[in-house]
Amino acid sequence: MIEINLVPGRKKKRRGAAPTVSFRDLSERVRDPLLAGAVGAWAIALAVTGFVFVTETRKAAGLEAEVADIRREAEHYRTVIEERRRQQGLHDLLVREFDEIRSIDDARFVWPHIMQEVTRALPDYTWIVGLEFVPQATPAEATASDTTTAPDPVRFTINGRTSDIGAYTRFLRQLGSSAWLTNIVPGATSTLVEENRPITAFVITGQYQRADSAFINVAPLEQGAP
Repeated sequence: MIEINLVPGRKKKRRGAAPTVSFRDLSERVRDPLLAGAVGAWAIALAVTGFVFVTETRKAAGLEAEVADIRREAEHYRTVIEERRRQQGLHDLLVREFDEIRSIDDARFVWPHIMQEVTRALPDYTWIVGLEFVPQATPAEATASDTTTAPDPVRFTINGRTSDIGAYTRFLRQLGSSAWLTNIVPGATSTLVEENRPITAFVITGQYQRADSAFINVAPLEQGAP
């Protein structure tokens, strides 16, 4: 189809070309101040909304990174706590087993300790004729207020002889300084005649105690000691 422009100097608009509108043309066309204010407010609101969107997006990205760090730290501490609980359980088990072994060991080496300490404290011109265990009170003789579950202390009696009263007092002093013996109490003494010589007979009572390893200054028993 052939078209002829009958108006000279007037160019035909191209089909499909987009119209161009400048801010000057828009300001000339918009004469209503309310409409102009609305358009300006809309433009400002759009700019503010874009700024807030960008800012909040950056903050959200930063918060997601912090949340990821916190989750990693929480997982690390959870692993540490579980390991600590496992070690604490193992420690408690070892403590219980050690206490059981020590209780068996204490009962096994009571009398070896008593005999060694008595022998070590024995001075010259003094000898032992009897070392006996003192039984504790029976349940019928115990008072009603005794509610403790601790084992009864081991008490003993020493029957001895000496030809030197000074050696007897030295024997008492050395027994009292022992780390394994306590409550050393001298009993009655008497004078006897043996082989036409006067000697002093004595009785001493004492009690066994487990020595604190920090204050033991004596050699350990043979075949091991607790």
